[in-house]
Amino acid sequence: QVQLIESGGGLVQAGGSLRLSCAVSGLTFSRYAMGWFRQAPGKEREFVAAIGQSGGIANYPDSVKDRCTISRDNAKNTVYLQMNSLKPEDTAVYYCAARYPGVKLTPRDYDYWGQGTQVTVSS
Repeated sequence: QVQLIESGGGLVQAGGSLRLSCAVSGLTFSRYAMGWFRQAPGKEREFVAAIGQSGGIANYPDSVKDRCTISRDNAKNTVYLQMNSLKPEDTAVYYCAARYPGVKLTPRDYDYWGQGTQVTVSS
């Protein structure tokens, strides 16, 4: 049974930082590309970051580039999202997702999803 469990969300003031984690089990983690997506109320799920199997490839949209860093620890089967300089518009449920074999930027291309963790940024 594949499980992706996000943690690290919460309430933070604008300008603050959060580090999200996603622990993965039930698959060979090192063979999967990983992504982070977010969904705000009334909006579509959108891409935040993605990383290749070895961590050598990372992608970000312009909305979070220079503020977010995705990383992974294949020994711990965990992917991380470090978010800095948070803005109220970053408020959303953040999801991690896994896909085989390589990085894609759209939600429909991912095979497995976590349940999400809420990030709320107050102004």
